[in-house]
Amino acid sequence: MKNKSWTLLFAILFSTVAHAQHTEKIDTATFSKIKKEGLNHSKVMEILSMLTDVYGPRLTNSPGHKKAADYAKSTLESWGLQNAAIDVWDEPFGRGWQLKKFNLQTQEPSVLQLISHPKAWSPGIKGTVATEAVYLEAKTEADLEKYKGKLKGKLVLLSAPVAVKPGFKPDATRLNDSLLLKMADATLDNNSDGGFFFRRPNANMLQQMKLSYAKWQLCEKEGVVAVLEASPGSRLEDGTIMVSAATIPYPPDVPFDKRKRAQSADAPKILPQIVVADEHYNRLVRLIQKGIPVKMELTLETEFTPAANGFNVIAEIPGTDLKDEVVMIGAHLDSWHSGTGATDNAAGSAVMMEAMRLLKSVGVSPRRTIRIGLWGGEEQGLIGSRNYVKRTFGERLDKMRPYDSIRLKPAAERFSVYFNMDNGTGKYRGIYLQGNEAAGPIFRNWFKPFNKMGASTITLENTGGTDHQSFDAIGLPGFQFIQDPIEYGNRTHHTSMDVYDKAIEDDLKHNAVITASFAWQAANREGLVPRK
Repeated sequence: MKNKSWTLLFAILFSTVAHAQHTEKIDTATFSKIKKEGLNHSKVMEILSMLTDVYGPRLTNSPGHKKAADYAKSTLESWGLQNAAIDVWDEPFGRGWQLKKFNLQTQEPSVLQLISHPKAWSPGIKGTVATEAVYLEAKTEADLEKYKGKLKGKLVLLSAPVAVKPGFKPDATRLNDSLLLKMADATLDNNSDGGFFFRRPNANMLQQMKLSYAKWQLCEKEGVVAVLEASPGSRLEDGTIMVSAATIPYPPDVPFDKRKRAQSADAPKILPQIVVADEHYNRLVRLIQKGIPVKMELTLETEFTPAANGFNVIAEIPGTDLKDEVVMIGAHLDSWHSGTGATDNAAGSAVMMEAMRLLKSVGVSPRRTIRIGLWGGEEQGLIGSRNYVKRTFGERLDKMRPYDSIRLKPAAERFSVYFNMDNGTGKYRGIYLQGNEAAGPIFRNWFKPFNKMGASTITLENTGGTDHQSFDAIGLPGFQFIQDPIEYGNRTHHTSMDVYDKAIEDDLKHNAVITASFAWQAANREGLVPRK
């Protein structure tokens, strides 16, 4: 009886997939119009420049983020989209923050303008301070004793130097055929969930965490002017730095969900914190280890804005006979702050906005409503998209695997699909199915008009760390496109070099055309996109 049941199940699944593959019709006429407009009259780089050169960076809830959201809303409205709104979350995010004035340089033994940037939500200092730098070198907590009484009013180098070597590999790469084939051959059996996981710290890791906390405590008690750290990750060289949120020190045994975040309205007082390029940081360490005094000068003025709820930007092209059913496209609008957030993720936001413009420009009306979401708070944990999904479609009630407790709202029954872009400037090469086998044949057909443009790979693999997961988490079809890496992972992601000049115009045009075509096809097919 069991074997017969499985045989029947596989027969039904095979029949369903085969039927979808056979009956899926492609609107080549509209695809052609979208392609012509998108490749010959694109506005994507103009949008990107506004989001980066004018309104970047866009740290969540910062003045730049709010101005960018207002620009996006008004621009979408100017193209004829309806129900455009600043979509305010129903939960607080915290304080906004922006850098007003900053300078860090050495005065002795010679003058050097340091490549550096303050962490987000770092406090500032009053005026300009000239003082000496101290390298807090310690392998154990006992080693910290020698620094007591010697740090007040100093700039402290907290982290160890970072090994920097010449790079013999190119920064920018594209996905080759063998890797794309490997992705296409992935199965559910060898596929990971694409999410984040945390290792339980071993004894050595725990010791290092305790030592780090002891260093922070000593700096606070001693009253140092500011803490300097090397840019994290040895992949970042040639003066590129990675900067994120300021550290609030906690003992290792405090659970992460019990810790305040730097943007929290009730965050504790912390020290000013600055990230320095590895090459410059290493030089400071070497000088101090040689016994040569390093005298420095710091100016740091920051501004906090009042704590408030976060927000997204929402707009739509209303459907016709199936207007209550929804297709969504989106990307996150917020960014980190040392660059202007071009590849992460003004590129995605510009592509999604351009896709909506393309759909309006070809003068056709979709059956289903096509909606755009530009999310806030992605960099702090997908907060904006998760909040929107919870308010609109439903939520997952359990906090741990097997994740089988989901409460959906009526709107979820009328939801078709969400497409996301958030992996840099690289062009689409295919799509991650997130384990949704039934969607594979459908997307394979939709990609056919773009196969000669290099987009054809369908993989069962999951990918994580961005807003499609908010939809996928409650069982709604949510997908991220496969993109060429270019130099996203080793040069622009969360760095000072995440700027307009790193975007590739032809790739972004390509992406906008495919996004618009997929949204159009999903909005007009006979049924909703199938679920897992």
